Amino acid sequence: MSYYIHADKFFLDNTTENGGYLEITDDGKFGTYTSAKPTGKIVDYSGCYVSPGLVDTHIHGLLGHDVMDNDWNKIQEMSEGLLQAGVTSWLPTTLTASADQLDAVCKTIGDNYQDAKGAKIQGIYFEGPFFTIEHKGSQNPKYFGDPNVETFKRWQKSAKGLIKKIAIAPERDGAVAFTKAISQMGVSVALGHSDATFEQARASVEAGATVFTHTFNGMSGLSHHAPGMVGAAMSMHNVIDELICDGHHVEPAAARILIEDKRPDHVALITDCMRAGLIYVLGEFPVYVADGMARLKDGDSLAGSVLQLKQAVQNVVNWNVSTPEQAVQMASKTAAISSKIGNQCGSILPDRDADFLIWSHDMDLKETYLDGKSRYQA
Repeated sequence: MSYYIHADKFFLDNTTENGGYLEITDDGKFGTYTSAKPTGKIVDYSGCYVSPGLVDTHIHGLLGHDVMDNDWNKIQEMSEGLLQAGVTSWLPTTLTASADQLDAVCKTIGDNYQDAKGAKIQGIYFEGPFFTIEHKGSQNPKYFGDPNVETFKRWQKSAKGLIKKIAIAPERDGAVAFTKAISQMGVSVALGHSDATFEQARASVEAGATVFTHTFNGMSGLSHHAPGMVGAAMSMHNVIDELICDGHHVEPAAARILIEDKRPDHVALITDCMRAGLIYVLGEFPVYVADGMARLKDGDSLAGSVLQLKQAVQNVVNWNVSTPEQAVQMASKTAAISSKIGNQCGSILPDRDADFLIWSHDMDLKETYLDGKSRYQA
């Protein structure tokens, strides 16, 4: 049975509307928005905002599990757990590993992704293995190598075409040719874990790269004589910059600079979340979590985050960096576009799956809906 949502504000695809009513059809899709009170069932969320569900396009783990565990039951638990974070669509994200390990993960997700009972798996994000050692972070350099199109095709075949994005270091041999070939396949090429010069990054962008991986982190910095990867991320016009807004990976002032420079339609909020909690292993490296940060035991460098995407949205609002509408946009529509899944999720549009969130005015998540059905209440 169809019904209508009433709330104080609706963050629609192109406008923010005050009050009014949003139709949810009987097959779990968005209908039309109207300012006039309709006849029929109305679910009243006065005092709240309504937004599209969030889209986490860079997340490795949750609830003690990791994508690289290659266990569908664990990925299923992650999918359901993400609803608590306001995430209704996501890209399970790999770490650098052997070609065979990565292929096995592709097969597991490719064979099962349509059975996800929680947040919808809209693709796979390959973070590596074509990186360089200078900014390896928690990526294992044992498996680093030069980009190879045939190897990618093998993974994509096992994934049943589900790989939507792959990150590479643009200074690797063959990076430009790889970028051109992969982007022509309809896959986003991201640049990260790299000590590349501005010129090397620019060459890959001109070949088709469209994303910078967790901007500021794991990349050559900006100086007035050597703009580096950060300079490329900030100055290139038609790229989207990932950003981890947990207050640890990037200082709020730096987040403000990037968002004001690039605008919300070119910044995607991500979590880079790992399995988290006490002592765990990220890839093949021991990690500990303290003070809201995940760090490698060996060397103490940051090793992903324990951030939830709803917290990233609330953070940029509380930092006075973005309005609520802009924060949601960066964590939904812009994120989806960055991974070429913007035609499937990230916006409130007629006939799209009715995946949406209910927020308080303070941007506390109150409720998560999937296909028009309430699946999580805070």
